[in-house]
Amino acid sequence: MTYKSINLDNPFVTTGYVGAEYFCDRERETADIINLLKNGNNIALVSPRRYGKTDLLRHCFSQSEITDKYYTFIIDIYSTKSVAELVGKLGATILETLKPRGRKSWEKFLAAISSVRHGISFDINGMPSWNMNVGDIESPSATLDEIFSYLQNADKPCFVAIDEFQQITKYADNNIEATLRTYIQYCSNAKFVFSGSQQHLMGTMFTSPARPFYQSVTLYGLKCLPLDKYTEFCIRHFENRGKSLDADVVKVLYERFDGITYYTQRVMNELFASTKEGNRCMQDNISTAIDKIIDISSPIYEDLLYQLPEKQSLVLKAIGKEGKVANVTSGKFIKKHGLISPNSVKAAIPALIDKGLLTSDRGEYQIYDRFFALWLNRQ
Repeated sequence: MTYKSINLDNPFVTTGYVGAEYFCDRERETADIINLLKNGNNIALVSPRRYGKTDLLRHCFSQSEITDKYYTFIIDIYSTKSVAELVGKLGATILETLKPRGRKSWEKFLAAISSVRHGISFDINGMPSWNMNVGDIESPSATLDEIFSYLQNADKPCFVAIDEFQQITKYADNNIEATLRTYIQYCSNAKFVFSGSQQHLMGTMFTSPARPFYQSVTLYGLKCLPLDKYTEFCIRHFENRGKSLDADVVKVLYERFDGITYYTQRVMNELFASTKEGNRCMQDNISTAIDKIIDISSPIYEDLLYQLPEKQSLVLKAIGKEGKVANVTSGKFIKKHGLISPNSVKAAIPALIDKGLLTSDRGEYQIYDRFFALWLNRQ
């Protein structure tokens, strides 16, 4: 996909990729990923959520050396719960991506997916849309076969990124890993990026000899943006708009949010918006910006906490106040926060992780949403 140069009111973008001008660094990672794909390698791209994996892939796929020679598809399967939903996401995304490429491109895809042609509708101008529910896909395995047949026979080589790939481990179909591995192994016209944020699941999928994807990819761990690069990026965009920025502001934010791209970028967005032209943004402005972000989301956080069972709510609050906790069942932790018992904490932890409210890294637990954690500290 080609991204047109646009002039944004606020250069600190918090939703999606809008072009290289507003994308910070990742020069080495961009070169690595493009080089690996062009040289015939599949990739497992792994990092915690909100590090910017998807935007990095969009940035890679927007480079002229890629857009001119390849079809590129990014499919987010985070919300899928079954093979049928996976197939639906694949089909809908491929069709929508091909439509701007012209009639010849999407007609070839539609010709390949005969099992679901009844679910394709056309507007008054003859443009197609993927217009079907999961139940309309009568044979997901047949449609999946057709999609991979299209990829193998497309008139250009393809790069396919499947975002939140670890989601397939939660499907009822236990054979989906082996099925996809077989298709991908014999699809010589396409190379794949499997992007995932649950590092333990992704690691097991690609490093365990007992799993189908073992030794089938190049593992690529995405780290935080370097502080010096992000500082330069922030100062430059302030100066380009007639404002100035104290470099220590970026350092303080970077350390406070462990360098996680989304949170630093979201606060920088607020700081930029609140700094008038000709003024300088200083460290004193940080707390006001964070408070405003949290206040805006406060009703959502209140409702989220209200919906939780009491035991889960108590554990979440306790971990939020601590920041990071390793020994969640220790007597000291339980007594300090008035929790019921070690068993009640043991029962609550997996449920909170499954709901996406907690993360676990090397035995330490913390609130996934850092702004939510700050809000909990106020309670």
